[in-house]
Amino acid sequence: MSADELLENKYTLKTWNKGAKHVTSKPQWLHKKIRPSINAELEFIFTDTHVNTVCQEAMCPNISECFSQKLATFLILGTLCTRTCSFCAVAKGKPMPLDINEPENVAQTVKRLGLQHVVITSPTRDDLIDGGAEHFCKTVRAIKAVDDSIVVELLIPDMRENKDSLKLIAKSGAEIIGHNLETVPRLYHVRKGSEYRRSLRVLKLLASLNPDIAIKSGIMLGFGERDEEVETLMHELLDAGCNYLSIGQFLSPSNNHTPVVEYSLPERFENFKNSGMNMGFAHIKSSPYTRSSYMAHEYLEVGV
Repeated sequence: MSADELLENKYTLKTWNKGAKHVTSKPQWLHKKIRPSINAELEFIFTDTHVNTVCQEAMCPNISECFSQKLATFLILGTLCTRTCSFCAVAKGKPMPLDINEPENVAQTVKRLGLQHVVITSPTRDDLIDGGAEHFCKTVRAIKAVDDSIVVELLIPDMRENKDSLKLIAKSGAEIIGHNLETVPRLYHVRKGSEYRRSLRVLKLLASLNPDIAIKSGIMLGFGERDEEVETLMHELLDAGCNYLSIGQFLSPSNNHTPVVEYSLPERFENFKNSGMNMGFAHIKSSPYTRSSYMAHEYLEVGV
């Protein structure tokens, strides 16, 4: 983007306003349309099979694009999170008991949609002794029973760094296991109840417990992070054994959530991708609309 184009774009100018506490107007590259008519078919299927998706619960802006391709990220262990992260749209509260039919319901939905790459995630369940690890494993086994060739990717909470739980996850049969850092350590106040170093240790332990799995993480730009902080984070992820990284733009779900400090230019995402690939990542997806599980099948296509 040229200097003249920057001056002509009133939205882009706001990305350079480093002194502002937050910005309110989205730039032109962040106006993806959600089309309810496209979502309706899959929403009916999910209601019919009694499964939840993070696409719906987290109000993902990619929902229409992914649903049109019959892609979705399943949300197990309920829809209520025991932590109060101020950036996340997933509801907070006291969770309901586990649904013992959920693993099979997810597996049958996967079969119904004909998915060959499945992403499973959950809210944080600090109320459960194992953090939900066994339920994750049951879901993987149910999917593999439908078709063992289906690639399963798990996106897990930190499970309070419970080594027994993480060992279950590492040996679950999933091909990819992810845990998001979300942002740089200086800004971890947006992740209530989480610790940056603990999350790094979780990733490192998963990698050591099963060298055959791919390790993935994700971050968002827009909290006020500095470029050098992101570069340091990427180096630390590689040191922890992380192969894959997603980088997207934080979009505040409501006025009651953490506000956006900055809308990063598309060039910034590209620069981080190039820098990270030069560092040694196997694959990085980096763009304003990238999310943890967005086009997740593309990561394995490049190999580890």
